Amino acid sequence: MPTDEHAPLLQIFYGISSPWAYFGAQKAIAVAGDNGAHVRLRPIRIIEANGGIPLRRRPDARQLYHEVELRRWREYLGIPLNLKPKFYPCRTIEPAAQAVIALQKAGLDAISFSFAVQRALWAEERDIADTDTLRAIAHATAGEEASALVVDPQPEAIVDEWQENLAEAERLGIFGTPTYVVGTELFWGQDRLDFVDRALKAGRKTTEALKEPA
Repeated sequence: MPTDEHAPLLQIFYGISSPWAYFGAQKAIAVAGDNGAHVRLRPIRIIEANGGIPLRRRPDARQLYHEVELRRWREYLGIPLNLKPKFYPCRTIEPAAQAVIALQKAGLDAISFSFAVQRALWAEERDIADTDTLRAIAHATAGEEASALVVDPQPEAIVDEWQENLAEAERLGIFGTPTYVVGTELFWGQDRLDFVDRALKAGRKTTEALKEPA
């Protein structure tokens, strides 16, 4: 991660169980790295107040098309994904989402943990609502200290940050995930990452211009 306090920031608002967030996870981090940007993971759920609709409540036609698009993107990206994973929809996403927050807050490798959780759900037929499963993933990706941070319920400070993420997503007008935020601009969907790249590059050029001596 960049150490420059003036480096651009990429905020990633995403559902830990979203297949689209899973598809975009590694590219988003690569885009941030290419632009020297900080990354802040901000797990959320669909924001219904802004018009987001959970998949199982969408009309049948939209649900069927959702599967068509997953197949297309799976083949295009070459990322393993089960179209009907055993543990989706999840019983709950809060333990996994809040564990990401806990690891990030502790300065541990929340990015690797988060992607491994997504992969566990979508490619490995593992139950990410199960605390023991999450602890095993945390230990494998970020070590024993990370595993110890996977608890349910989480401390008040972690739950508060989860609620702050939801409130901020609603305030920004976010409805679906993943939504990438650069400055005040929103980019909904992993297929918008090329635009995210352009926005980060534009921000970096502005910052560099401001640093140049008059």
